[in-house]
Amino acid sequence: MTSRRPLALLFDLDDTLWPIGPVIAAAEVSWHAWLAAHAPRVAQAFSIAELRVRRMALLERRPELVADLYQLRREALAEIFAEAGEDPVHIEGSMQHFAVQRNRVTPFDDVLPVLPLLQGMLRLGVITNGNADLEVIGMDHHFEYQLSSSTFGRAKPDPDIFRAACEAMGVAPQDAVYVGDDLRLDVQGAQGAGLRAVWMNRHGSTAHLDAGVTPDAICATFDELLAWIRGQMQH
Repeated sequence: MTSRRPLALLFDLDDTLWPIGPVIAAAEVSWHAWLAAHAPRVAQAFSIAELRVRRMALLERRPELVADLYQLRREALAEIFAEAGEDPVHIEGSMQHFAVQRNRVTPFDDVLPVLPLLQGMLRLGVITNGNADLEVIGMDHHFEYQLSSSTFGRAKPDPDIFRAACEAMGVAPQDAVYVGDDLRLDVQGAQGAGLRAVWMNRHGSTAHLDAGVTPDAICATFDELLAWIRGQMQH
């Protein structure tokens, strides 16, 4: 099969454009401190880890909430506020506080220099299961289209979210490339919808071999991604 010259390049966000683990960890500490100040009964009764356990338990009961992790956090909190006898008026404030902290991301060093070069070659978009706000982060001007699972109602690896993004951008799936760090959600999800998929593998992992997944390309940096895209543009 000959590869076609791509028309659109779509990205995952968390752990693809920036590392998310340390950001969420810091956000949870700050969030718990906010709860201690405004909803002390909740903070005293539940540690950060216990709050996470409750969210996971709620997700098992209501798996559809995987598409909107903010809603999952909000609904778990509503249960906990009721149990602790805390005033639910503070739920929304706590969510706003968490959102601010969650968007305090720092892109990988190679991302911001390369994005404008990619932008000059083809159309850029985003498909995310997360809740990053590109406008708040200051990176929305790089992307002409964004689709989040919370808006769409279903999460990656559901092929429909990839197809919906392609349709909104007016490109056929086979003319789009998706870039992400997760083999199942990003690579298999995109390929299952007919897109080419680049695995952003910054740590030299060989997990794709064990998983039996064959990405269309594997890149350790955005410079490697740029080189691969330039090669694809020769078709």
